Amino acid sequence: MSKLHIKKGDTVYVLAGDSRGHQGRVLQVNPEKQRAIVEGANMCVKATKPSAQHPQGGLIKKEAPIHISNLALVDPKSGKPTRIGRRKDSEGKSVRYAKKSGEAIK
Repeated sequence: MSKLHIKKGDTVYVLAGDSRGHQGRVLQVNPEKQRAIVEGANMCVKATKPSAQHPQGGLIKKEAPIHISNLALVDPKSGKPTRIGRRKDSEGKSVRYAKKSGEAIK
């Protein structure tokens, strides 16, 4: 399986779907299914029974996973969506960089 261009904690832009145009932080990544959960994007309503966390129960809004092909990383320099490349740094470690600005992504 190839490496994903998105990691937990990245700021991403949603390219397709109902949340198109939304920017948010990646909360979770599932590499097997190639999906990610983005903060505030692709919200769904889930009916829950009363529990310790939600004593009332009822309808709860939560984020649903989005396929990573519908996400683009936000360029740290310009704040716009960009494609990702990989190159070796001075120590020979593989580093992701934004193709628009050439800026390395931490």
